[in-house]
Amino acid sequence: MKILLRSIAIVIFILLFFSPFVQAMDKNHNSYIRVLISERRPTSNNLEKIKKVTAKTIISASTYQGEIEIWKGDDGYYLINVIDLEEYVKGVVASEVGIHWPEEALKAQAVLARTYAVAHILRNRTRNFYDVTSSVFHQVYKGDTESEEVEKAVNYTKGQILKYKGEPIMAFYHACSVGTTEDSKEVFGREYPYLKPVEVPFTPSPYTLWEKKISFELLKKALSMNSINDVEIASYTKTGRVKELKFIGDRNVKIIGAYELRRLLQWTLLPSTMIKSIRIDSDGVIFEGQGFGHGVGMCQWCAFQMAQDGMNYKQILKYFYPETEIGNLNENN
Repeated sequence: MKILLRSIAIVIFILLFFSPFVQAMDKNHNSYIRVLISERRPTSNNLEKIKKVTAKTIISASTYQGEIEIWKGDDGYYLINVIDLEEYVKGVVASEVGIHWPEEALKAQAVLARTYAVAHILRNRTRNFYDVTSSVFHQVYKGDTESEEVEKAVNYTKGQILKYKGEPIMAFYHACSVGTTEDSKEVFGREYPYLKPVEVPFTPSPYTLWEKKISFELLKKALSMNSINDVEIASYTKTGRVKELKFIGDRNVKIIGAYELRRLLQWTLLPSTMIKSIRIDSDGVIFEGQGFGHGVGMCQWCAFQMAQDGMNYKQILKYFYPETEIGNLNENN
């Protein structure tokens, strides 16, 4: 059978072997996770599982252990990696932060990655064919890691998740904030008692200051506009991030949320909504700003600096997520 996969180049080497965790997974729904290996999500629920293998699989130069399921949908084929939760957490930590980061920062990231996964397992397991994606839409996951530092951090925190009133929190986190983090309501439209803005230390992050030029063509396509003559900041959030932007064309004016614009531009083209200045160039718009990501929850580069300054992972997590407690995965879940 010839399989066509859109958006991802795939090479599969099947090394069949008996995998003990596959049987164990049925005993505890939190012991494994179903990861959609793709930047693209299905556009419909009309899906059919056509094959399952227990294999070591190489996809776009990343190696994945566990089961691989191949699903066929109306718009193409999809791969699901069914993997032990702790192995997944190792892959996320290695993909989300530097593998040689301070030990306490790696531990903090491990707890958050596990918490985020468990919350999505509980939310999605009964209504979708996957729990999370492998992309920035959820958590970046690139399969196996051979980092001793990551292995140690994940093993040390095994089973630990952050809880609020006994339930796993929505463990949002991001790469870098400057000055303060953001309120969850400003980004996600919902308040969480443990996701309030906090002051953050200066970090050695490469995203402390950035400048990005986005062509008019990209912006017109993203915004469905025929022309763009000027761009203005329409409103700010309480923390000083840009909330809305006004794009002025020949025939119309469009006001759009800055977070929504980042999504339309695939996130990285506009690193954050902490925009400090906007300039119009001959062929595009130049944005200057600070930070990277949505700004909610733990700032990863700030955790790096806090660990360097002597804080342990529990102190770091408590700082970014007040009113939460570290609990065990299988307690009351």
